[in-house]
Amino acid sequence: MTQRIAAQELFDLHQQRLGLRWVAGQSGATRVLESVETVARRPSLAGYLNIIYPNKVQILGTEELQWLDGLDSRNRWEVIERIMQSRPLALVISKEQRVPEDLIDAAEESSTPLWLSPRRGHELLNHLQYHLARTLAPRVTLHGVFMEIYSIGVLITGESGSGKSELALELVTRGHRLVADDAPEFTQIAPDVLDGTCPELLQDLLEVRGLGVLNVRQMFGDTAVKRNKYLRLIVHLTKPHLEPQAAGLERITGDLSIRRVLDLDVPQITLPVMPGRNLAVLAEAATRAHILRAKGVDPAAAFMARHSHFLERSS
Repeated sequence: MTQRIAAQELFDLHQQRLGLRWVAGQSGATRVLESVETVARRPSLAGYLNIIYPNKVQILGTEELQWLDGLDSRNRWEVIERIMQSRPLALVISKEQRVPEDLIDAAEESSTPLWLSPRRGHELLNHLQYHLARTLAPRVTLHGVFMEIYSIGVLITGESGSGKSELALELVTRGHRLVADDAPEFTQIAPDVLDGTCPELLQDLLEVRGLGVLNVRQMFGDTAVKRNKYLRLIVHLTKPHLEPQAAGLERITGDLSIRRVLDLDVPQITLPVMPGRNLAVLAEAATRAHILRAKGVDPAAAFMARHSHFLERSS
């Protein structure tokens, strides 16, 4: 999924927080930055004035404007022309400094948004870099129910009718929290972090067969839902006729595997759905076991080591 953001959208989102004023280049409001432009690129999304490897949002602080003032008229014109030719999403001048007239003229001529802010340069840099990176980060939508179980993010997946929503509803009644039902969105906000959120249309809603759509927040209170959570574990439900006979080793270690989500490998455990099985207890136990494995505690490995020691002692 290709993410994109327009100059007008970026301005509207951060106008109040950064005190932005649109000085020139209003006709460039539809200029768009797409996530594909940030892949394998040396420039960053936002940074101080750079005409060699231009950033997508160029910040002009006191030093940058002083450097421009120190150039002769010909070099200054060439530098400003190179800035506009790189087609940045916007130029931002910090600390409400006086905006040079030639910069205003060049922005109007090239339809380059030119903004003014009372914030210091490093504040603009940190804020815009964080929000642009998050907005344009790789994103994917997965089918399942995303829950917070014992403070970690767990995605419950499975075939249609395997009981994902019923399991989620029982987990909510046991004190766990719902993040998103049916179509949670996952964004890779760091090399090892997948942040799961709920689409606005499905916020607080859980669809259960026979009951219809339930509003979890209204039924169970604000503590029953959570806005976002990092994905750490996938619990996959399988119907009995889809479940092959478990091998001997799987009886000890569990049906563990890895699922690739974007650029991350996420641990997955498969639970067969059969009559009489309490899936809520199993999901909680799977989560607790995952937490222990993350701490280096592996009961299966400990059992096999104990068994080997017993055999050696018996022989």
